[in-house]
Amino acid sequence: MFSLAVWFGNAYLSRYRTKDSETSQDLGVIQTATLTLLALIIGFTFSMAIDRHDQREILEEGEANAIGTEFLRADFLPASSAAKTKDLLSQYLDQRILFYTKQPSEIVVNIRQKTDELQHALWSEILPHARSTHTPVMALVVSGMNDVLNSQGYVQAAWWNRIPNTAWALMASMAICANMIVGFGARNFKKNTGLFLIFPFVIAVSFFLIADIDSPRGGVIRIEPKNLITLQESLKSQLPASLNITK
Repeated sequence: MFSLAVWFGNAYLSRYRTKDSETSQDLGVIQTATLTLLALIIGFTFSMAIDRHDQREILEEGEANAIGTEFLRADFLPASSAAKTKDLLSQYLDQRILFYTKQPSEIVVNIRQKTDELQHALWSEILPHARSTHTPVMALVVSGMNDVLNSQGYVQAAWWNRIPNTAWALMASMAICANMIVGFGARNFKKNTGLFLIFPFVIAVSFFLIADIDSPRGGVIRIEPKNLITLQESLKSQLPASLNITK
């Protein structure tokens, strides 16, 4: 698309270009201003995508910490409820790891449904004890479970928080205009076609990089659930022992 804009600017718009020096100077001013503005917008958009990417990584770490903390606090519950809560947390952790992997849309819907069911089961497991036992220790258990449920909501909100399509459309329109101006000002386009195609290629790569960083589930650069996987490996050695205590 950007290459066609350069070609269109040279093949059609350049017919209206005059050869006087005053027009050339004006064209140079317009080219410089347009390309500078485009560079600033791409830079700001890239910064926005990086900030969102970093925020998603921080929230993944926070979610792992919340689940791990509540797994430990579950020992304050009666033995049977503690074992059931830890088993549910282990299943919940598996679903959270699946959420971060690249999955088809229908699988993602199933993961969300299973996650909602497990959240309801976890809250239902500790709710009777919270109502019957009003102690600071039980308040810690309830607070920890609340952090587990909230952390999932924060992560989901961060994954939905992406660069708006309107911003993409406006940025693409400006890039097309910039490429047409480059083609309009080209005097030896046919002789140096490859040279003039470098600019649209660089713009396209910049757009691809921003879009890739802004897409947490797809693309090359993705959010890896490293902390959740590390927690899963750690809990595997603890969960069987806790279940054996209750038998």
